[in-house]
Amino acid sequence: MATASRTAGTTGTTGTTGTGWFRRFHPAGADAPRLLCFPHAGGAANTYHRLSAALSPDVEVVAVQYPGRQDRHREPVRTDLRELAGQIHAELPGLGAAPASYFGHSMGAVVAFEVARRLTVTPPVLFAAGRKAPSRSAQERVHPMSDEEILADVERLGGMDARQLQSRALTRMVLPVLRGDYQAIDTYTYEPGPPLACPVVVLAGDDDPMTPVEDALAWQAHGAEGGEHHVLPGGHFFLDAHHDRIVQIIRDRLR
Repeated sequence: MATASRTAGTTGTTGTTGTGWFRRFHPAGADAPRLLCFPHAGGAANTYHRLSAALSPDVEVVAVQYPGRQDRHREPVRTDLRELAGQIHAELPGLGAAPASYFGHSMGAVVAFEVARRLTVTPPVLFAAGRKAPSRSAQERVHPMSDEEILADVERLGGMDARQLQSRALTRMVLPVLRGDYQAIDTYTYEPGPPLACPVVVLAGDDDPMTPVEDALAWQAHGAEGGEHHVLPGGHFFLDAHHDRIVQIIRDRLR
């Protein structure tokens, strides 16, 4: 997954279908299981283009497009994570009745969890990658953040390379989205409740500066029996380096 695809300011991919909250990039078979994917902070739907290509046509990948980025750049970024989850939940009937498993990376994992909590029937499985369990959530940054602080944090996590960070045009597009998303995840507080009725598959990087492995493994307490975990070498964006392995994990689980 190219580094540029991690940012909200990247150009949309040709072949994309869907408007509003959901995007599809590749065709899927009539009986293909559906995977609803939730981007990380600062990310957009096309973060999951590569995953969609790898899983098509056996899995129907649908990516959530949060407000404030790409073709929704004129809409305000949501700074309340529960509000964001509630709005996504309200739009789910537009996808049809087919059940979907959920995949979320970083902030997206918590958004996916909060959407799943609102469902009458939970997803078959929740994949939670690169994020502390909701019960381990804590504010990590002081808001409001300066531009310099935001960009330094992005660089620390490996979300953009040095050349991109020096592009004023790109940073102007990305900063408002990152500022809003950071506020949303940092002000989120977990409200205790029963675990999901589905298992959780935990994916973690062993050198992630944001997510200690023990905090990632705590996701298991938020799901039903039958969950599993995979700790892979790498930092916060370990998914990039282990793309083929992630694809296989998803295939095996959905199969």
